[in-house]
Amino acid sequence: MDVELREVHDSDLPVFYRQLNDPEALRMAAFTPKDPDDWDAFDARWRRIRSSDDVLRTILADGDVVGSAAVYGDPGEREVTYWVDRAYWGRGVATAALLRLLAEVPERPLYARAAADNEGSLRVLSKCGFRVTAHARGFANARDEEIDEVVLHLEG
Repeated sequence: MDVELREVHDSDLPVFYRQLNDPEALRMAAFTPKDPDDWDAFDARWRRIRSSDDVLRTILADGDVVGSAAVYGDPGEREVTYWVDRAYWGRGVATAALLRLLAEVPERPLYARAAADNEGSLRVLSKCGFRVTAHARGFANARDEEIDEVVLHLEG
């Protein structure tokens, strides 16, 4: 499967919105918007992100839009995030996309966070060189409760 990154296009947003509203994906990601069904909030968030200095990319697999990847935050504290359509889980798409994003954004350190039970995401981050540096608890909107999370770090 050919995985590439490109700039986000307006036409990607409805795809991202649909992906964000997959109940199983929401539960696994855990740390999601309070109301993923709220198109206006979704649209406002994406307008804000797209006008920032953050690095935001659309993930393509064999030319199809299958998710997004980003580096965001203040220098020295920047984090990576990604979302891949559940139909592509377990096929190496997230790992390939994150490796491409990390090559595009050479600054280090970078951080990541994941629900402690999100084994797939933790595996992707490990394959990309992130190492666990802390454990925390945080409120997960998608689960409506506080859960364990893992903080990871990537050095240069």
